[in-house]
Amino acid sequence: MGDALLKAELFEQLARVGKALGSGKRLELLDLLSQGPRSVADLAATAGLGLTTASMHLKTLREAGLVATTRKGTTIRYRLAGEDVAALFAQLRAVAAAHLADVDVARTRYLRTQDGEDTEQIGRDELLRRAQAGEAVVLDVRPVPEFAAGHIPGAVSIPLDELPDRLSELPADVEIVAYCRGAYCVLAHDAVRLLTAHGRRAVRLAEGMLEWRLANQPVTATAS
Repeated sequence: MGDALLKAELFEQLARVGKALGSGKRLELLDLLSQGPRSVADLAATAGLGLTTASMHLKTLREAGLVATTRKGTTIRYRLAGEDVAALFAQLRAVAAAHLADVDVARTRYLRTQDGEDTEQIGRDELLRRAQAGEAVVLDVRPVPEFAAGHIPGAVSIPLDELPDRLSELPADVEIVAYCRGAYCVLAHDAVRLLTAHGRRAVRLAEGMLEWRLANQPVTATAS
């Protein structure tokens, strides 16, 4: 029989990770960091947080060993501590979706239009088939820094907020497959709605960059 106090200490150490994950905003920060390294200011702005609040959340994640930092000059950039953290985040989502009905309700309310209409999607294998056959243009609608950190090879980068003014850059006679951060990212949904409203043939990748990386698919990076 082992020492009960030592056993309790062991499980308390494991619980540090669970406690760090016990915040929706910290999960959102992990979601953003799964796309690539970011500064505190960038993370705060994208997640709708004040700098002090974002720093506190990042400190908690760092103390739990989930994120790490790199300093370049006066700028500190945060990154996931390892690919296993991205896998943990994805598995947490999967378990929550499998066992909590409220997750699907919340996801549907967030990703679909008010009338409940969803956008057409295709899987990873079908995207590759259509792209390789020249039947589709792959469109990355994430912000430019995320595209630079890693994207599907051959993808065209047009952030969602620039898409209305840059439609002419996309061929009118080829289907467009849009993708963004992951299965819970709304950007690709909104891109497909915008494109179809302008008469373009468009679908979205069912998942996103997080799942693409975890599936060990090829990734191109243009960041320095």
